[in-house]
Amino acid sequence: MTGRDIKSTEEQERDGRQFVESRQGRYVYTYLEPDTSAWKRRRVHLPDGSIGYRVVRPVFEGALEDLKRGQAPNGEPIDGLIVYDIDRLTRDPRHLEDAIETVEHHHRPIIDITGTLDLLTDNGRTMARVLVAVANKQSADTSRRVRRNHKARRNLGIPVGGTRPFGWQEDKRTLNPTEAEHIRDAAKRLILGADWHAIVADWNRKGVTTSKGNPWTWIGLRDMMRNPRLCGYRSHVVIEFDPESGRETKLMTIAHNDEGQPVKGQWTAILKVPEWEALKELIGDSPMRGGGHNTRVYLSSGTLRCGKDECGSVLRAMKAAPSRGKPEGYFYYVCPAKSTGRGCGGVKIGGPETDELLGKLVIAKYEEEASKRQAVKVPQEWPKAAELKIVREDIADLKQARRARQISAERYYSDLAEYEADEQRLKKERNAWQRQTLTSQHEPVDMAKEWDRDGVTLAERRSYIARTLTAVAVLPVGSGRRVPLRDRLVPVYVEE
Repeated sequence: MTGRDIKSTEEQERDGRQFVESRQGRYVYTYLEPDTSAWKRRRVHLPDGSIGYRVVRPVFEGALEDLKRGQAPNGEPIDGLIVYDIDRLTRDPRHLEDAIETVEHHHRPIIDITGTLDLLTDNGRTMARVLVAVANKQSADTSRRVRRNHKARRNLGIPVGGTRPFGWQEDKRTLNPTEAEHIRDAAKRLILGADWHAIVADWNRKGVTTSKGNPWTWIGLRDMMRNPRLCGYRSHVVIEFDPESGRETKLMTIAHNDEGQPVKGQWTAILKVPEWEALKELIGDSPMRGGGHNTRVYLSSGTLRCGKDECGSVLRAMKAAPSRGKPEGYFYYVCPAKSTGRGCGGVKIGGPETDELLGKLVIAKYEEEASKRQAVKVPQEWPKAAELKIVREDIADLKQARRARQISAERYYSDLAEYEADEQRLKKERNAWQRQTLTSQHEPVDMAKEWDRDGVTLAERRSYIARTLTAVAVLPVGSGRRVPLRDRLVPVYVEE
């Protein structure tokens, strides 16, 4: 064993138990509060509906409520609460006042082993407030130093700790040749129109795992591909808050230094900057495309819809009865019966034939898009590069003017919002142009070969359908009529 094997919480619990039992008391319950800060505030919704910042400690708050009732969660009666030291109780003045209220009005003591915590007397409560204020400042000082250290490391492009990123060695600087080649191949395939699920399935078949040794998921692949680290830039996580939903969203962006320039990391890049920016444009367009239908067991499930007027219900797969002369395993896509409240029951179409035709529609659409890309002449240089440079210079000048107090805060934020909107628009246009440029430099995906590739899964084919078709309406036919299958299907493509 080493010193790392000693658990602080176990030591505190043992000391607390010995302290109580040595005074003929009975130790009945332990409140464990792992991975919880007694100082850091979080954004919360207050009872009046407004937004506030509070230290969130449900275990601590529950312990005070139990103390007021005099009963622990295991049903044992409790007369008091013991902590190792006052900073183990709280570092937040609000929570200290809650603890003081419990002791003062419910007459149940809260004490510590070191003997510095006394909430039973006026002098003890005053000293506790002083000690908590000091502990609060110590936490704030530590947080400030940690933030400053992280900022310095970020500006220098020093890799952060944690799990080894996929594509690099343990030093987080040197490339892992095999993994880096997987990333380059995936980037090329994505830019040319391959689907996330196809790449994930291919990697998992080959035994390619994450840096933690886990199988890949399409979300994991997407998150890795949007990381600026791939093209050599240092990443920075920005938290955006939506006041309507109350949700926080973490966004990974390129870190910039104090001069507003992108920070280059101290590691070898895997992709070129234009390649990564093209990927970013792809992810921003449709990061969820094809992610919602891959657990179904029939190829066209979720895509086919009833074509009868005022119905539009999703068709369901139904196996054919053995006595109908159909081969074993034959099935139909049918509109649910009207009695179910989910359809009209008026549309039915053969399943295998429909699946085959949908595959041909997808292949034809990919071939059409490939011919369009080959016919487009992409200029050698992006025509709006100078305009983007001017906008960025305007942003830098605006920030300098604000630092020199040459303009008011109102003017600064108003102009900054306008300039940043122009910058985002131009960056989006540039990324789309770069993606188009890279696409024109490579052979497009051969969907006919990809569709019938050995080992291709149903999930992959379904993802290609979802990427190409929003829906396919199935038109009804009259009794006894024979209508060609192609005439009954009305495809609605994604761009439409």
